[in-house]
Amino acid sequence: MDSKLIRIEIEVNGNAYHLFVRTGETLLDVLREKLGFKGTKQGCENGQCGSCTVLLEGKPVNACLMLAVQVNQKRITTIEGICSNDRLHPIQDAFVTAHAVQCGYCTPGMILTAKALLDKNGTPDDKEIREALSGNACRCTGYTKIIDAVKIAAEKMNTQKK
Repeated sequence: MDSKLIRIEIEVNGNAYHLFVRTGETLLDVLREKLGFKGTKQGCENGQCGSCTVLLEGKPVNACLMLAVQVNQKRITTIEGICSNDRLHPIQDAFVTAHAVQCGYCTPGMILTAKALLDKNGTPDDKEIREALSGNACRCTGYTKIIDAVKIAAEKMNTQKK
């Protein structure tokens, strides 16, 4: 059974897109298949792993649970949209520094979730970091290095603000 096509306008990483989407099409499918943002990973498809995390108006959401029609007229940031002038974002750099990347599948979602946290709270403690990242599953690192990376990023970002 075909679903109805609806025209939406979204901003992804600062660029405007006008698309026709099916009523049941997820934001994840639109980002990956229609717009080519492959950094948004497809994992569990039921909101449990966080691999598909993007920022919607600055807040982390699971793109697998969002229908594309729900983000009409909204601003979305993917992992591809946080670096500038071909330079890594301080959070991306901190993940490299802390060796918080192993297989890398969860990394985009972790980084975007960390960005939302640090944009709201520049000096989170370990508990706040753990709580913020609780919707993102990692099977490789054991989380210690990820938490270290978020603390390193907070320090870098706070230093840059001064």
